[in-house]
Amino acid sequence: MSVGAQRNRLGRGLASLISGAAEDQRSLPLASIKPGRFNPRRNFSQAQLDELAASIRERGLVQPLVVRPSLSDAESFEIVAGERRWRAAQLANLHQVPVIVRELTDQEAVELAIIENVQREDLNAIEEGEGYKLLMDGHGYTQEDLAKVIGKSRSHLANMLRLLKLPHRVQEMVRSGQLSAGHARALIGRADSEALALRIVNEGLTVRDIEALTQEKSPKPKRSRSKDADTRAAEAELAEALGLGVEIKKGKGEKGELRIRYTTLDQLEDLRQRLLRRSR
Repeated sequence: MSVGAQRNRLGRGLASLISGAAEDQRSLPLASIKPGRFNPRRNFSQAQLDELAASIRERGLVQPLVVRPSLSDAESFEIVAGERRWRAAQLANLHQVPVIVRELTDQEAVELAIIENVQREDLNAIEEGEGYKLLMDGHGYTQEDLAKVIGKSRSHLANMLRLLKLPHRVQEMVRSGQLSAGHARALIGRADSEALALRIVNEGLTVRDIEALTQEKSPKPKRSRSKDADTRAAEAELAEALGLGVEIKKGKGEKGELRIRYTTLDQLEDLRQRLLRRSR
């Protein structure tokens, strides 16, 4: 299947499976339904499950699960979308739940599971990155394809994927909610990321605190003794205006280089947007 066809199907998303499908809806015993293998969501807040279960007891399960027949057991079904509702339905002591059964390939199941969670903002940053990586590694999507379909910027996708390079312990702190995605991005590529992560949790440091710390600990370029006062003043003015490290290197004649240092992709994206606005 071409990438264009993949993109179109993925873009239709979960709504295309549910809309106009009331006649396909039926009830299945909870015992015959099992979690999907491709759900990127791994963390389920017990408090949120309890809240959803209370709502289900009062109003019933309004939105059906999307399931597909199990490949290993003819009597059971695998969840494609709605595992959180399935878990809450168990807490609410339901025996039957409304479902829409669809014949889906593994690739389609992956796509829809990721899209549903991303659109609902149900995933933490690590789960989101793992979902994108699964689609890219296993199903031929590029960052550009996913960005267009999911409605996220390419830099957002790149940031989520880069979080997967963090040490396992730091990733687990993001999963558990101890670290925000912004905190985690500021730690990427640092040998002391675990120690800084613990400081964030223990001292309640903000993202700006961490960015300041990482800039302080980054090796600073040696300042040339031959720089005149005007050049040093220009560096200081630009650094203050941009909030980033700036270095001016003079070349022959009137030639030279302007170097701007950033520590996170968010800083780069902010600089890019500011420069583009000025050029319009």
